[in-house]
Amino acid sequence: MEALVEKINNYKVEIEKEVATTVDAVEAFRIKYLGTKGLLKSVMGEMKNVPNENKKEFGQVLNDFKLFVEEKYNTLKSALEEQDDATDNFDWSLPGDPIPVGSRHPLSLVREKIIATFSQLGFAIAEGPEIEDDWHNFGAMNLPEDHPARDMQDTFYVQQNPTWLLRTHTSSVQARIMETQKPPIRVICPGRVYRNETISARAHCFFHQVEGLYIDENVSFADLKQTLYFFVQEMFGKDVKVRFRPSYFPFTEPSAEMDISCLICEGDGCNVCKHTGWVEILGSGMVHPNVLENFGIDSNKYTGFAFGMGVERICQLKYRVNDLRLYSQNDVRFLKQFTSVL
Repeated sequence: MEALVEKINNYKVEIEKEVATTVDAVEAFRIKYLGTKGLLKSVMGEMKNVPNENKKEFGQVLNDFKLFVEEKYNTLKSALEEQDDATDNFDWSLPGDPIPVGSRHPLSLVREKIIATFSQLGFAIAEGPEIEDDWHNFGAMNLPEDHPARDMQDTFYVQQNPTWLLRTHTSSVQARIMETQKPPIRVICPGRVYRNETISARAHCFFHQVEGLYIDENVSFADLKQTLYFFVQEMFGKDVKVRFRPSYFPFTEPSAEMDISCLICEGDGCNVCKHTGWVEILGSGMVHPNVLENFGIDSNKYTGFAFGMGVERICQLKYRVNDLRLYSQNDVRFLKQFTSVL
């Protein structure tokens, strides 16, 4: 009998340590200790092994053990009910804890706006590698070998292979498109480009471009102008004035740079527009016949136009950002201004 009593005392210690914080856990406790196949039923069955002269004394031990288990069960059950009551009394209409809201990067916002605008005109999106070879970046674009852009001072070259470089413009993507696709071609090429420049408020060693290319039969400079007019009105509004200035690019002929009336001074003249009332936003022109012929495109049958713009420049004009370095400093005070724009 003493062994049985010691066994029951050990059970009490075990049961006292039991914890149940859910409905399923409390029910599991009941089944384990009070169920028809539970521990209490098993201990009660030990009565048959007790001598007759000790049955009365052992019966009292069993009764105390039964009350102990039931009391533990009721305690767990009551604690759970009190917890449920506290939850039921919670005012669910109270405002929750504020969660910081992130924002899109201004360059991403402007890039997506540019893509959406040209997508309306049927331009597809094309992307290419940022580490490029000399041919696709320079040679195919009609840049001669003595062109200043090929100098180490202007371009980042890969030391392991001198013919590899960090692309200086996304024109290399246009080259790859013309290499693999026959006209008609109508694509825009967004991406990051790199140039060996001193970092300042107006320049950075990397920036973002979106270039466009349209090649088909009977494509004219008038098509180029109307395409860019549409873009400017969608990006800056219909009241913005536009002008084209003759320029020179090795890969286009004729070439032109496009200006818009300064959005900051509204054409009256300020530091941003250098008191001219105009701000340059992109370069453009008709694709040079040599570029077409480099890819086996008959320049007597097909013509095309191309244009390229810096996303940072467009972003600067749209949001009046006066320092290019702000775009890559991850300053939350700067970025949170763009939570609800566009």
